[in-house]
Amino acid sequence: MSLSCSDCFSDLLCGEDSSSLSGDLPDCSSDLESPASIEESIAGFIEDERNFVPGFDYVSRFRSHSPDASAREESVAWILKVQAYYGFQPLTAYLSVNYFDRFLYSRRLPWKGSARAQQANGWPLQLLSVACLSLAAKMEEPLVPSLLDLQVEGPKFIFEPKTIRRMELLVLGVLDWRLRSITPFSFIAFFAYKLDSSGSLIGYLNSRATQIILSNIQEASFLEYWPSCIAAAAILCAANEIPKLSLVDPERVESWCDGLSKEKIISCYQLMQEITVDNNRRKPPRLFPQLRVTIRARVKSAGSSSSSSSSSSSFKRRKLNNCLWVDDDKGNDD
Repeated sequence: MSLSCSDCFSDLLCGEDSSSLSGDLPDCSSDLESPASIEESIAGFIEDERNFVPGFDYVSRFRSHSPDASAREESVAWILKVQAYYGFQPLTAYLSVNYFDRFLYSRRLPWKGSARAQQANGWPLQLLSVACLSLAAKMEEPLVPSLLDLQVEGPKFIFEPKTIRRMELLVLGVLDWRLRSITPFSFIAFFAYKLDSSGSLIGYLNSRATQIILSNIQEASFLEYWPSCIAAAAILCAANEIPKLSLVDPERVESWCDGLSKEKIISCYQLMQEITVDNNRRKPPRLFPQLRVTIRARVKSAGSSSSSSSSSSSFKRRKLNNCLWVDDDKGNDD
């Protein structure tokens, strides 16, 4: 059975019955569903995506195994764990990291400095991670946990809601309130259709490409590629696992839509092949469900005054109240 290009984007269209509308509105709707209109929209995304990514010089901070690189990797790993814990959409996790990177490109956080700051190393990035994840969840999720409940999966620090809300406002200001970002998920359904117009494999291509994108999001090397490039490369990697599509020539990807860069897509595709297919050294956090049980027990024990002292020896946490440090041993009565 053949699948039209517009069928891939049916979830973006209104569900009203056209018979209930008057005039020539059904003809207008037909124009919106046309392949030419969809390709024009995708081309517009490609034109605008540069406004929703960090600058090219941002990736230079992570060229070597610097503290910046390891700190970013740890922050992104935590975001992915929480995404898996609550079953958030993949887009929520990607937006969180997108906000995180765009913020750090515009403003550095003071996570290095004095000996006391080094002892507390990591709390600014942890606070930024929580704020970015909270904002992304509010954008995409129908049900959003409270700010305290959002801090699961073994965070090093726990922040008060008012502290997180202030950080959210800072992030919104730095990003100029532009949270509806263009991401690889804006493109993968369209690119999947370009590979399989019959529609029989589109579901697998979308699912596998999404998995590939999330499994590589911690890799700072992908920061030099724009969302359309990452989406095209991920679809190619997914197609490579299907015998029917494994002979797709990456050289032809540029013809999928105006504005695509063949050289960049091939470079990104080769990097994904090396990391995802050959080495397979990154796996989605959802493969480790036992972490959820462990962390829940810790969160619960931290909430009861009778068990908090016994658990503190095995799982130390510090609490940040209005940017002041309080040790667990001294702050259990707060």
